[in-house]
Amino acid sequence: MTDCIFCKIINKEIPSYTIYEDEDILAFLDISQVSKGHTLVIPKKHVANLFEYDEDLAARVFTKIPEIARAVRLFDPEIKGLNLLNNNGEFASQSVFHSHFHLIPRYATDSLDGFGLKWETKGDTLSSENFTEIKDTIISKLEEKS
Repeated sequence: MTDCIFCKIINKEIPSYTIYEDEDILAFLDISQVSKGHTLVIPKKHVANLFEYDEDLAARVFTKIPEIARAVRLFDPEIKGLNLLNNNGEFASQSVFHSHFHLIPRYATDSLDGFGLKWETKGDTLSSENFTEIKDTIISKLEEKS
């Protein structure tokens, strides 16, 4: 895709701080650096989001994420955890429509308030029947794909 910033990074038209590359995957430092070491992992094949992955692409990308995450964690002994984040689709705040995964190191000094990952939980408003209906519907969709 010619206007995709990540495709331009893959094609070396835009410089990046690459930390890992193979024939299928590119991992590089996010220019925003939400925290020191914030890394993006992207497939080299242009797919807009997770819904467009086939099993082969998913296997190649997801196999490498833990390895890259471990390397990010080990670069600084002050890293105490890591958020793996994927904004999938415009409504989920995806801003670059080339699938990508954020590896965001978390430090002991980080404030959870400043990070912005807060969910208002709604589980207590659902009945057992609601949970069962949701579960059964999702299972039926999985079975349709089989």
